[in-house]
Amino acid sequence: MTDALQTHRQGAVARVRLHRPGLHNAFDAELIAAMTDALTLLARDEGVRVVVLEGSGASFSAGADLNWMRGMAAACERENRDDALALARLMRALDELPKPTIARVQGAAFGGGVGLVACCDIAIGAEDAKFGLTEARLGLLPAVISPYVIAAIGARHARRYFASAEVFDAAQARRIGLLHEVVAADGLDAAVDRQVALLLKAGPVASAQAKSLVRDVAGLRDRDAIDAANADLIARLRVSPEGQEGLSAFLDKRAAAWVAK
Repeated sequence: MTDALQTHRQGAVARVRLHRPGLHNAFDAELIAAMTDALTLLARDEGVRVVVLEGSGASFSAGADLNWMRGMAAACERENRDDALALARLMRALDELPKPTIARVQGAAFGGGVGLVACCDIAIGAEDAKFGLTEARLGLLPAVISPYVIAAIGARHARRYFASAEVFDAAQARRIGLLHEVVAADGLDAAVDRQVALLLKAGPVASAQAKSLVRDVAGLRDRDAIDAANADLIARLRVSPEGQEGLSAFLDKRAAAWVAK
């Protein structure tokens, strides 16, 4: 397993920590694969009752790693589709994990980081945390994470933030449903611990099956078809002229061609 992911077990509680603090816990293909594998193992571990997802250092996760993005910008559409499906598998593994999950959010949560927060059953953030679905600035969209983000914040808010790519604070994240609770930064661990204690008081089987009940009642459509369609969409956008210009401008630290001078 990569050093970029740490898994710690204390009794019935497992903590999965993104550990690339120097890069604000940005994703790359290796980290995505490691997280997917770790969640698969935790799903099978009958001794684990609660999973806490957290990030090392100043940020929860700033989204995609620059070098990974550079590689994807140069890749063909098929390679981009395969890459997007790997991220889709991670999000699905977290969303469907048969254990209650808590996102412990500090600092930046952008792009795929927002997706991770949305996939967790409970999300608690520090009051100085910042959030952004910033893909549209690159001529892209948060397609792969969209089912989970829309489920968390609703279609109307998603239409705003997907299109505007604006950054918003923890208070707004709570108002729109991305966070359940906002606390002072020095109270974040205590708030997570309180929630863990509540979950451990619930019946293990009932607690584990709660999310599948909600999913069944909510009546989601064919999730495989949704993942495939979203992977196709992001792959097309990444290799399109606009996507290539947006990614190049971001990597070159310049304004995209469509930004007014």
